[in-house]
Amino acid sequence: MGVVVALNPLISAASVIAAGLAIGLASIGPGVGQGTAVGQAVEGITRQPEVEGKIRGNLLLSLAFMVSLTIYGQIVALELLFANHFV
Repeated sequence: MGVVVALNPLISAASVIAAGLAIGLASIGPGVGQGTAVGQAVEGITRQPEVEGKIRGNLLLSLAFMVSLTIYGQIVALELLFANHFV
């Protein structure tokens, strides 16, 4: 019983660090991807203005998928902070 009490602060600290890493790493990739995708879409629209609607539709769909990756990271971080099974 005493060992479990001694590990609780360590587990709590590790969970906070893991939550920060989860949301940080889950935000970096989609952030870079969104910037690249928007830049390429603008470049494609300036080269071929007649396919603007098709490019915009594909861009919005891909941006939605990228945002979902960030939301998954946020869910993992919130679970580590508030519904931690290790504590």
